[in-house]
Amino acid sequence: MKKNILVFPCGSEIALEIHRSVKNSPFFNLIGASSVNDHGRFVYDNYISGLPFITDDDFLSRFKQVIEDCKIDAVYPAMDSVITLLKKNEAYLGCKVISSPVKTAEICLSKSLTYNTLKNVVLVPEVYAKVEDIENFPVFVKPDVGYGSRGTKKITNMGMLKDYLSENSSCLVSEYLPGDEYTVDCFSDSEGVLLFAKARERSRIVNGISVNTRFAEDNSVFLEMAKKINSRIVFNGAWFFQVKRNKNKELALLEVASRFGGSSALNRARGVNFALLSLFQSFGYAVKIEENNYDVEFDRALDNKYKINIFYNEVFVDFDDTVCLEKKYINTELIGFLFKCRNKGIKVTLLSKHDDEKYEPLDKMLEKLCIKQIFDRIIHINQNEEKRNYIDNVNSIFIDDSFSEREKIRTAFGIPVFSLDMIEVLV
Repeated sequence: MKKNILVFPCGSEIALEIHRSVKNSPFFNLIGASSVNDHGRFVYDNYISGLPFITDDDFLSRFKQVIEDCKIDAVYPAMDSVITLLKKNEAYLGCKVISSPVKTAEICLSKSLTYNTLKNVVLVPEVYAKVEDIENFPVFVKPDVGYGSRGTKKITNMGMLKDYLSENSSCLVSEYLPGDEYTVDCFSDSEGVLLFAKARERSRIVNGISVNTRFAEDNSVFLEMAKKINSRIVFNGAWFFQVKRNKNKELALLEVASRFGGSSALNRARGVNFALLSLFQSFGYAVKIEENNYDVEFDRALDNKYKINIFYNEVFVDFDDTVCLEKKYINTELIGFLFKCRNKGIKVTLLSKHDDEKYEPLDKMLEKLCIKQIFDRIIHINQNEEKRNYIDNVNSIFIDDSFSEREKIRTAFGIPVFSLDMIEVLV
Protein backbone atom coordinates (compact mmCIF):
# COMPACT_ATOMS: atom_id res chain seq x y z
CA MET A 1 0.00 0.00 0.00
CA LYS A 2 1.27 3.46 -0.85
CA LYS A 3 2.47 5.73 1.94
CA ASN A 4 0.64 9.05 2.19
CA ILE A 5 3.08 11.95 2.10
CA LEU A 6 1.88 15.45 3.01
CA VAL A 7 3.95 18.19 1.35
CA PHE A 8 3.74 21.62 3.01
CA PRO A 9 3.76 24.32 1.76
CA CYS A 10 3.18 22.66 -1.59
CA GLY A 11 3.70 25.74 -3.79
CA SER A 12 7.34 26.38 -2.91
CA GLU A 13 10.09 25.58 -5.40
CA ILE A 14 11.15 22.70 -3.16
CA ALA A 15 7.62 21.30 -3.08
CA LEU A 16 7.32 21.49 -6.85
CA GLU A 17 10.55 19.52 -7.20
CA ILE A 18 9.23 16.97 -4.68
CA HIS A 19 6.19 16.56 -6.93
CA ARG A 20 8.30 16.13 -10.07
CA SER A 21 10.52 13.62 -8.25
CA VAL A 22 7.87 11.45 -6.60
CA LYS A 23 4.63 11.81 -8.63
CA ASN A 24 5.14 8.54 -10.55
CA SER A 25 6.39 6.45 -7.64
CA PRO A 26 4.36 3.30 -6.90
CA PHE A 27 5.32 3.59 -3.24
CA PHE A 28 4.17 7.09 -2.27
CA ASN A 29 0.99 9.10 -2.65
CA LEU A 30 1.52 12.87 -2.55
CA ILE A 31 -0.92 15.26 -0.91
CA GLY A 32 -0.20 18.97 -1.14
CA ALA A 33 -1.25 21.55 1.43
CA SER A 34 -0.78 25.31 1.71
CA SER A 35 -1.87 28.28 3.77
CA VAL A 36 -2.52 30.35 0.64
CA ASN A 37 -3.70 29.28 -2.80
CA ASP A 38 -0.47 29.23 -4.74
CA HIS A 39 0.95 27.28 -7.68
CA GLY A 40 0.70 24.06 -5.71
CA ARG A 41 -3.03 23.79 -6.39
CA PHE A 42 -2.29 23.59 -10.12
CA VAL A 43 0.23 20.80 -9.63
CA TYR A 44 -0.98 18.55 -6.81
CA ASP A 45 -4.03 16.44 -7.70
CA ASN A 46 -4.71 15.94 -4.00
CA TYR A 47 -4.68 19.45 -2.56
CA ILE A 48 -5.68 20.96 0.79
CA SER A 49 -6.04 24.74 1.11
CA GLY A 50 -6.68 27.20 3.91
CA LEU A 51 -4.30 25.91 6.56
CA PRO A 52 -3.20 28.50 9.14
CA PHE A 53 0.19 30.17 8.78
CA ILE A 54 2.94 28.60 10.86
CA THR A 55 2.96 31.73 13.05
CA ASP A 56 -0.72 31.29 13.97
CA ASP A 57 -1.56 29.90 17.41
CA ASP A 58 -3.75 27.13 16.03
CA PHE A 59 -1.38 25.98 13.29
CA LEU A 60 -0.08 22.82 14.96
CA SER A 61 -3.50 21.63 16.13
CA ARG A 62 -5.05 22.20 12.69
CA PHE A 63 -2.07 20.59 10.98
CA LYS A 64 -2.31 17.55 13.26
CA GLN A 65 -5.99 17.23 12.37
CA VAL A 66 -5.14 17.10 8.66
CA ILE A 67 -2.55 14.40 9.38
CA GLU A 68 -5.16 12.32 11.20
CA ASP A 69 -7.97 12.90 8.69
CA CYS A 70 -5.82 12.05 5.66
CA LYS A 71 -3.98 9.16 7.36
CA ILE A 72 -0.63 10.79 6.66
CA ASP A 73 2.44 8.58 7.08
CA ALA A 74 5.02 11.36 6.73
CA VAL A 75 5.20 15.11 6.28
CA TYR A 76 7.69 16.51 3.79
CA PRO A 77 8.31 20.15 4.82
CA ALA A 78 9.25 22.35 1.88
CA MET A 79 10.50 25.56 3.50
CA ASP A 80 13.33 26.13 5.97
CA SER A 81 11.30 27.65 8.82
CA VAL A 82 8.65 24.95 8.38
CA ILE A 83 11.28 22.22 8.62
CA THR A 84 12.41 23.43 12.05
CA LEU A 85 8.90 23.87 13.46
CA LEU A 86 7.55 20.54 12.28
CA LYS A 87 10.65 18.55 13.25
CA LYS A 88 10.47 20.03 16.77
CA ASN A 89 6.87 18.83 17.01
CA GLU A 90 7.28 15.45 15.31
CA ALA A 91 6.11 13.48 18.35
CA TYR A 92 3.02 15.65 18.79
CA LEU A 93 2.10 15.38 15.11
CA GLY A 94 2.27 11.59 15.30
CA CYS A 95 3.99 10.92 11.98
CA LYS A 96 7.44 11.13 10.42
CA VAL A 97 8.84 14.50 9.42
CA ILE A 98 11.30 14.13 6.54
CA SER A 99 14.31 16.07 7.79
CA SER A 100 17.63 15.94 9.54
CA PRO A 101 17.56 16.15 13.37
CA VAL A 102 16.09 19.19 15.14
CA LYS A 103 19.48 20.56 16.17
CA THR A 104 20.65 20.43 12.57
CA ALA A 105 17.52 22.23 11.36
CA GLU A 106 18.06 24.94 13.98
CA ILE A 107 21.72 25.43 13.00
CA CYS A 108 20.85 25.66 9.31
CA LEU A 109 17.99 28.08 9.89
CA SER A 110 20.35 30.70 11.37
CA LYS A 111 23.34 31.91 9.39
CA SER A 112 25.08 33.25 12.49
CA LEU A 113 24.65 29.89 14.23
CA THR A 114 25.87 28.13 11.08
CA TYR A 115 29.00 30.32 10.92
CA ASN A 116 29.72 29.88 14.63
CA THR A 117 29.36 26.11 14.30
CA LEU A 118 31.63 25.85 11.26
CA LYS A 119 34.09 28.72 11.66
CA ASN A 120 36.93 26.41 12.66
CA VAL A 121 35.94 23.77 10.11
CA VAL A 122 35.67 25.63 6.80
CA LEU A 123 36.27 29.21 5.69
CA VAL A 124 33.32 31.44 6.59
CA PRO A 125 32.87 35.12 5.70
CA GLU A 126 34.02 37.75 8.16
CA VAL A 127 31.00 39.05 10.05
CA TYR A 128 31.13 42.57 11.49
CA ALA A 129 29.67 42.76 14.99
CA LYS A 130 29.85 46.57 14.99
CA VAL A 131 29.47 49.06 12.18
CA GLU A 132 32.58 50.80 13.49
CA ASP A 133 34.63 47.68 12.71
CA ILE A 134 34.13 48.11 8.97
CA GLU A 135 37.13 49.60 7.24
CA ASN A 136 36.45 48.71 3.62
CA PHE A 137 33.40 48.67 1.40
CA PRO A 138 31.50 47.05 -0.23
CA VAL A 139 29.98 44.76 2.39
CA PHE A 140 27.06 42.38 2.14
CA VAL A 141 23.94 42.35 4.33
CA LYS A 142 21.47 39.50 4.71
CA PRO A 143 18.86 38.32 7.24
CA ASP A 144 20.18 35.97 9.89
CA VAL A 145 17.09 33.82 9.27
CA GLY A 146 16.07 33.67 5.64
CA TYR A 147 16.58 31.89 2.35
CA GLY A 148 17.31 32.75 -1.25
CA SER A 149 18.19 36.38 -1.85
CA ARG A 150 15.31 37.81 0.19
CA GLY A 151 16.49 40.88 2.09
CA THR A 152 20.08 40.65 0.84
CA LYS A 153 21.95 43.62 -0.52
CA LYS A 154 25.38 44.81 -1.55
CA ILE A 155 26.26 47.95 0.45
CA THR A 156 28.81 50.38 -0.95
CA ASN A 157 29.13 53.08 1.76
CA MET A 158 28.50 53.80 5.45
CA GLY A 159 25.47 56.02 4.87
CA MET A 160 23.78 53.35 2.83
CA LEU A 161 24.56 50.75 5.52
CA LYS A 162 23.11 52.84 8.36
CA ASP A 163 19.94 53.48 6.38
CA TYR A 164 19.56 49.79 5.68
CA LEU A 165 20.19 48.73 9.29
CA SER A 166 17.68 51.25 10.59
CA GLU A 167 14.97 49.15 8.94
CA ASN A 168 16.65 45.72 9.14
CA SER A 169 18.33 45.52 12.53
CA SER A 170 18.48 41.71 12.65
CA CYS A 171 20.60 41.40 9.52
CA LEU A 172 24.16 40.15 9.39
CA VAL A 173 26.81 42.43 7.94
CA SER A 174 29.60 40.42 6.35
CA GLU A 175 32.46 40.76 3.92
CA TYR A 176 31.47 40.95 0.28
CA LEU A 177 32.40 37.88 -1.77
CA PRO A 178 32.85 38.94 -5.41
CA GLY A 179 33.65 35.59 -7.06
CA ASP A 180 31.84 32.64 -8.60
CA GLU A 181 29.07 30.96 -6.62
CA TYR A 182 28.39 27.24 -6.27
CA THR A 183 25.84 24.94 -4.67
CA VAL A 184 27.00 21.57 -3.38
CA ASP A 185 24.18 18.99 -3.29
CA CYS A 186 24.76 16.33 -0.65
CA PHE A 187 23.20 13.20 0.81
CA SER A 188 23.99 11.48 4.10
CA ASP A 189 22.67 8.12 5.25
CA SER A 190 20.69 7.47 8.42
CA GLU A 191 23.95 7.07 10.35
CA GLY A 192 25.21 10.47 9.16
CA VAL A 193 27.72 9.02 6.68
CA LEU A 194 28.20 11.21 3.62
CA LEU A 195 27.19 9.22 0.52
CA PHE A 196 27.15 11.94 -2.12
CA ALA A 197 28.40 15.48 -2.71
CA LYS A 198 28.43 17.17 -6.08
CA ALA A 199 29.06 20.84 -6.84
CA ARG A 200 27.27 22.83 -9.52
CA GLU A 201 27.84 26.34 -10.76
CA ARG A 202 25.11 28.89 -10.11
CA SER A 203 25.50 30.41 -13.56
CA ARG A 204 22.35 32.54 -13.62
CA ILE A 205 20.41 33.49 -10.51
CA VAL A 206 16.91 35.00 -10.35
CA ASN A 207 15.37 35.93 -6.97
CA GLY A 208 17.94 33.80 -5.20
CA ILE A 209 17.15 30.71 -7.30
CA SER A 210 19.71 29.19 -9.64
CA VAL A 211 17.87 29.06 -12.97
CA ASN A 212 20.90 27.95 -14.98
CA THR A 213 23.32 25.46 -13.51
CA ARG A 214 25.78 22.77 -14.52
CA PHE A 215 28.29 20.62 -12.68
CA ALA A 216 31.61 22.13 -11.64
CA GLU A 217 34.58 20.78 -13.57
CA ASP A 218 36.61 19.86 -10.48
CA ASN A 219 34.54 18.45 -7.62
CA SER A 220 37.41 17.50 -5.29
CA VAL A 221 37.64 20.71 -3.23
CA PHE A 222 33.88 20.79 -2.77
CA LEU A 223 33.83 17.16 -1.69
CA GLU A 224 36.42 17.92 1.00
CA MET A 225 34.30 20.82 2.28
CA ALA A 226 31.25 18.56 2.35
CA LYS A 227 33.12 15.98 4.41
CA LYS A 228 34.22 18.63 6.90
CA ILE A 229 30.72 20.09 7.30
CA ASN A 230 29.23 16.61 7.60
CA SER A 231 31.75 15.79 10.35
CA ARG A 232 30.48 18.69 12.49
CA ILE A 233 26.74 18.69 11.73
CA VAL A 234 24.56 15.56 11.76
CA PHE A 235 22.55 15.16 8.57
CA ASN A 236 19.98 12.57 7.56
CA GLY A 237 19.01 12.54 3.89
CA ALA A 238 19.41 15.38 1.42
CA TRP A 239 21.13 18.65 2.29
CA PHE A 240 23.22 21.28 0.56
CA PHE A 241 25.57 24.16 1.13
CA GLN A 242 26.48 27.22 -0.91
CA VAL A 243 29.91 28.77 -1.31
CA LYS A 244 31.32 31.80 -3.07
CA ARG A 245 34.86 32.84 -3.89
CA ASN A 246 36.29 35.77 -1.92
CA LYS A 247 38.67 38.40 -3.27
CA ASN A 248 41.52 35.90 -2.90
CA LYS A 249 39.64 33.28 -4.98
CA GLU A 250 39.10 31.13 -1.86
CA LEU A 251 35.79 29.33 -1.34
CA ALA A 252 33.87 30.79 1.61
CA LEU A 253 30.65 29.40 3.03
CA LEU A 254 27.39 31.25 2.41
CA GLU A 255 24.85 28.91 3.97
CA VAL A 256 23.92 25.32 4.78
CA ALA A 257 20.40 23.92 4.45
CA SER A 258 18.90 20.73 5.83
CA ARG A 259 16.96 20.05 2.63
CA PHE A 260 17.73 19.61 -1.05
CA GLY A 261 18.22 22.64 -3.27
CA GLY A 262 15.57 23.87 -5.67
CA SER A 263 17.79 23.28 -8.71
CA SER A 264 19.13 19.94 -7.51
CA ALA A 265 17.05 18.47 -10.36
CA LEU A 266 20.34 18.67 -12.24
CA ASN A 267 21.34 15.59 -10.23
CA ARG A 268 17.98 13.91 -10.84
CA ALA A 269 18.76 14.27 -14.54
CA ARG A 270 21.66 11.87 -13.93
CA GLY A 271 19.70 9.48 -11.71
CA VAL A 272 20.12 10.96 -8.21
CA ASN A 273 16.59 11.64 -6.93
CA PHE A 274 17.03 13.36 -3.56
CA ALA A 275 13.33 13.45 -2.67
CA LEU A 276 12.82 9.73 -3.24
CA LEU A 277 16.09 8.81 -1.55
CA SER A 278 15.11 10.83 1.54
CA LEU A 279 11.67 9.22 1.66
CA PHE A 280 12.95 5.66 1.35
CA GLN A 281 15.62 6.31 3.97
CA SER A 282 13.08 7.78 6.39
CA PHE A 283 11.02 4.60 6.16
CA GLY A 284 14.01 2.47 7.07
CA TYR A 285 15.27 1.35 3.68
CA ALA A 286 19.00 1.23 3.00
CA VAL A 287 19.62 3.43 -0.03
CA LYS A 288 22.33 3.32 -2.64
CA ILE A 289 23.27 6.09 -5.05
CA GLU A 290 24.05 5.22 -8.65
CA GLU A 291 24.83 8.14 -10.96
CA ASN A 292 24.96 8.24 -14.75
CA ASN A 293 28.14 9.67 -16.20
CA TYR A 294 27.23 12.28 -18.79
CA ASP A 295 27.28 16.06 -18.92
CA VAL A 296 24.01 17.91 -18.47
CA GLU A 297 23.03 21.57 -18.16
CA PHE A 298 19.87 22.67 -16.36
CA ASP A 299 17.94 25.81 -17.25
CA ARG A 300 14.48 26.86 -16.19
CA ALA A 301 11.99 29.69 -16.55
CA LEU A 302 8.44 30.37 -15.46
CA ASP A 303 6.11 27.52 -16.39
CA ASN A 304 2.40 27.67 -17.26
CA LYS A 305 -0.34 25.65 -15.59
CA TYR A 306 -4.09 26.08 -16.11
CA LYS A 307 -7.38 25.08 -14.55
CA ILE A 308 -10.43 25.29 -16.82
CA ASN A 309 -14.03 24.69 -15.79
CA ILE A 310 -15.30 22.65 -18.72
CA PHE A 311 -16.81 19.17 -18.73
CA TYR A 312 -16.39 16.84 -21.68
CA ASN A 313 -16.53 13.10 -22.21
CA GLU A 314 -15.23 12.99 -25.77
CA VAL A 315 -12.47 14.62 -27.80
CA PHE A 316 -12.80 15.15 -31.55
CA VAL A 317 -9.35 15.67 -33.03
CA ASP A 318 -7.99 16.34 -36.53
CA PHE A 319 -5.12 14.35 -38.05
CA ASP A 320 -3.09 16.34 -40.63
CA ASP A 321 -1.02 19.14 -39.05
CA THR A 322 -2.65 18.36 -35.69
CA VAL A 323 -1.92 14.80 -34.53
CA CYS A 324 0.58 14.36 -37.37
CA LEU A 325 3.00 17.16 -38.19
CA GLU A 326 4.65 17.56 -41.58
CA LYS A 327 3.06 14.26 -42.67
CA LYS A 328 5.57 12.22 -40.66
CA TYR A 329 5.98 13.40 -37.04
CA ILE A 330 3.75 12.72 -34.06
CA ASN A 331 2.66 15.76 -32.07
CA THR A 332 3.94 14.35 -28.77
CA GLU A 333 2.29 17.01 -26.60
CA LEU A 334 -1.12 16.30 -28.13
CA ILE A 335 -0.69 12.51 -28.06
CA GLY A 336 0.24 12.77 -24.39
CA PHE A 337 -3.02 14.61 -23.75
CA LEU A 338 -5.02 12.00 -25.69
CA PHE A 339 -3.51 9.21 -23.59
CA LYS A 340 -4.49 11.15 -20.46
CA CYS A 341 -8.04 11.24 -21.81
CA ARG A 342 -8.02 7.48 -22.24
CA ASN A 343 -6.78 7.07 -18.67
CA LYS A 344 -9.78 9.11 -17.51
CA GLY A 345 -12.27 7.18 -19.64
CA ILE A 346 -12.78 10.07 -22.07
CA LYS A 347 -13.59 8.93 -25.60
CA VAL A 348 -11.13 9.92 -28.36
CA THR A 349 -12.44 10.31 -31.91
CA LEU A 350 -10.26 11.04 -34.94
CA LEU A 351 -12.16 13.22 -37.43
CA SER A 352 -10.07 13.71 -40.54
CA LYS A 353 -10.26 14.89 -44.17
CA HIS A 354 -6.93 13.26 -44.95
CA ASP A 355 -6.42 12.91 -48.72
CA ASP A 356 -5.54 9.27 -49.40
CA GLU A 357 -4.87 9.95 -53.07
CA LYS A 358 -2.48 12.84 -52.50
CA TYR A 359 -0.70 11.34 -49.51
CA GLU A 360 -0.17 7.92 -47.99
CA PRO A 361 -3.54 6.42 -46.95
CA LEU A 362 -4.70 7.39 -43.45
CA ASP A 363 -4.97 3.82 -42.21
CA LYS A 364 -1.38 3.07 -43.24
CA MET A 365 -0.10 6.29 -41.66
CA LEU A 366 -1.80 5.45 -38.36
CA GLU A 367 -0.22 2.00 -38.43
CA LYS A 368 3.20 3.40 -39.30
CA LEU A 369 2.98 5.96 -36.47
CA CYS A 370 1.80 3.21 -34.05
CA ILE A 371 -1.14 5.30 -32.83
CA LYS A 372 -4.19 3.64 -34.37
CA GLN A 373 -5.26 1.99 -31.13
CA ILE A 374 -5.51 5.24 -29.24
CA PHE A 375 -8.69 6.21 -31.08
CA ASP A 376 -12.10 4.86 -30.08
CA ARG A 377 -13.46 5.96 -33.44
CA ILE A 378 -11.86 6.95 -36.74
CA ILE A 379 -14.11 9.06 -38.94
CA HIS A 380 -12.50 9.59 -42.33
CA ILE A 381 -14.47 12.00 -44.53
CA ASN A 382 -14.07 13.49 -48.00
CA GLN A 383 -12.49 16.88 -48.68
CA ASN A 384 -15.84 18.43 -49.63
CA GLU A 385 -17.66 17.23 -46.53
CA GLU A 386 -18.24 19.30 -43.37
CA LYS A 387 -16.79 18.10 -40.09
CA ARG A 388 -19.65 19.70 -38.23
CA ASN A 389 -21.99 17.07 -39.70
CA TYR A 390 -20.11 14.39 -37.75
CA ILE A 391 -20.11 15.98 -34.31
CA ASP A 392 -22.67 13.84 -32.49
CA ASN A 393 -21.80 14.71 -28.88
CA VAL A 394 -22.28 18.21 -27.50
CA ASN A 395 -20.40 17.24 -24.32
CA SER A 396 -17.17 17.24 -26.30
CA ILE A 397 -14.25 19.41 -27.34
CA PHE A 398 -12.78 19.88 -30.79
CA ILE A 399 -9.05 20.16 -31.65
CA ASP A 400 -7.96 21.28 -35.12
CA ASP A 401 -5.18 23.39 -36.62
CA SER A 402 -7.65 25.06 -39.01
CA PHE A 403 -9.27 28.28 -37.82
CA SER A 404 -12.16 27.92 -40.25
CA GLU A 405 -12.93 24.40 -39.02
CA ARG A 406 -12.82 25.54 -35.41
CA GLU A 407 -15.06 28.51 -36.19
CA LYS A 408 -17.67 26.31 -37.88
CA ILE A 409 -17.78 23.86 -34.99
CA ARG A 410 -17.96 26.57 -32.33
CA THR A 411 -20.72 28.39 -34.23
CA ALA A 412 -22.74 25.23 -34.80
CA PHE A 413 -22.48 23.67 -31.33
CA GLY A 414 -20.99 26.21 -28.92
CA ILE A 415 -18.50 23.62 -27.69
CA PRO A 416 -14.92 24.57 -26.72
CA VAL A 417 -12.48 24.45 -29.64
CA PHE A 418 -8.69 24.33 -29.37
CA SER A 419 -5.78 25.17 -31.65
CA LEU A 420 -2.35 23.57 -31.25
CA ASP A 421 -0.97 26.43 -29.15
CA MET A 422 -3.79 25.80 -26.65
CA ILE A 423 -2.98 22.15 -25.93
CA GLU A 424 -0.95 23.20 -22.88
CA VAL A 425 -4.22 24.44 -21.36
CA LEU A 426 -5.60 20.90 -21.50
CA VAL A 427 -2.52 18.91 -20.48
